[in-house]
Amino acid sequence: MEEKPLLTFNSSRALLDVLIRAGLITVLVLFCYDIFHPFLNVMLWSLILAVTLYPLNQMLGAKLGGRDGWAAVILVILGLVILMLPLSLLGASVADSVQTGIHAVENGQFEIPPPPANVENWPLIGAPLYGIWLHASQDLSWAFHQVAPHLKDWSKVALHQVAGVGTGIVVFILALIFAGLIMKNGERGQRTAVAITSRVSGPVRGPQIAELCTATIRAVAQGVVGIAFIQMLLIGVALVIMGIPAAGVLALLVLLLGIMQLPVLLITLPVVIYAFAQGGVSASTIIFAIWMIIAGLSDNVLKPMLLGRGVAVPMPVVLIGALGGMITSGIIGLFTGPVILAIGYELFIGWVYQPAEAVTPLTQTVEEHSP
Repeated sequence: MEEKPLLTFNSSRALLDVLIRAGLITVLVLFCYDIFHPFLNVMLWSLILAVTLYPLNQMLGAKLGGRDGWAAVILVILGLVILMLPLSLLGASVADSVQTGIHAVENGQFEIPPPPANVENWPLIGAPLYGIWLHASQDLSWAFHQVAPHLKDWSKVALHQVAGVGTGIVVFILALIFAGLIMKNGERGQRTAVAITSRVSGPVRGPQIAELCTATIRAVAQGVVGIAFIQMLLIGVALVIMGIPAAGVLALLVLLLGIMQLPVLLITLPVVIYAFAQGGVSASTIIFAIWMIIAGLSDNVLKPMLLGRGVAVPMPVVLIGALGGMITSGIIGLFTGPVILAIGYELFIGWVYQPAEAVTPLTQTVEEHSP
């Protein structure tokens, strides 16, 4: 009976020690996060690119005699050469389109031009399309003038998104370079990932979780975001070359539709009609129309090649990840958001449906340890 106060004192002291240690660890984690936060998007995008491209890096490294480092350098250089020109064109187009729209809203100069006369002679859709277009060109200006004062406050947000386009291109360059460094040390990184997940979830579940995360990243990055990104490049560059107004904005809409698994013909078909209405039937407009149709249907060829690898993530999860990522992280969030949310979804579902293991009941454990 006399040992109870001493036992209580020791228990309280042990609890206090645990709380102090937990507090110090929390403070350290917060400081580390605050320091690392500016580089978070870059490192996330680097890791996603590295995991996605690592099989290709291994294949190229085997052909180079096991030189994975040189294979990573070649992939990074090829990526920069192939992607930087289209991304620069689309980024400049987005910036010009948004700035022009902001100036039009602020100055009250927004208007829709009247339709060309030959639109009325188109079969089937010519007459109704001409009437709707003409009415919009005559009446929409007044309606927009009424709404314009309320939209001026959004100009700062739009300018911030324009700045985010340029930042996203810079982040992509840095992420691709860092991804090359990660791929160079791919085997060590894989062992580290397995060690971390094993430390968190145990030696049995740890390797499974690491494999699940890898499969999820590749499935979403290749089968969903990758296909949408390829379509955006194919269609966006053609829009810029053809001189279509707001080409960069339309390319971003193509990216969103691709992530949503909706047909991008919803964008390409009206653009083709607009091109024929402005330029008439010529060799350039016919080639443009054929290219847009092929690019719009390219997902039917790419999906069997890329989709279905690894795990199947519901499309609402991917869509919410894309929209939420864009809101929180700008343009780069369109790519990182779906992947991160898909990983969280798969881990949660895997935890929910994890088979019940042979766990000793709590009452039995207490009885075994009781004197």
